[in-house]
Amino acid sequence: GRYSTPVNCAPLSVPAVNHAIWGHIGAGVRAQEVKLQKILKILASGVTAFARSIDGGLLTETQQDAVGLLCNALFEINYLRKSTIRPALNSKFVVLCKASNVQPATTSLGQTCRSRSESWMTRPRLSAS
Repeated sequence: GRYSTPVNCAPLSVPAVNHAIWGHIGAGVRAQEVKLQKILKILASGVTAFARSIDGGLLTETQQDAVGLLCNALFEINYLRKSTIRPALNSKFVVLCKASNVQPATTSLGQTCRSRSESWMTRPRLSAS
């Protein structure tokens, strides 16, 4: 899309559900998961568009708060995804939905939303790809 997640901004990528798990959850949970992934992609596109609109990469405090809130929404929806899938899983897969596995290792799990957004926004300028 027009505001696809840049290759140098992996934390904005929407992680897919493990294929082994996908085949073992019901159609209703899969349908909800697809909807949540779509929302995450829209939010990530919004963060990307906002970041590209900033001249020179300098953010006001309000802009930092806006990015932080959007990034926190991404984090919370990813957590919701795991919480929704967990009850539908066979017990041998439940370990994959533990709190320590909520986000991929490339994200800054455990940081405050402001520090997450600051770390993302201080990376090199978002690329067009």
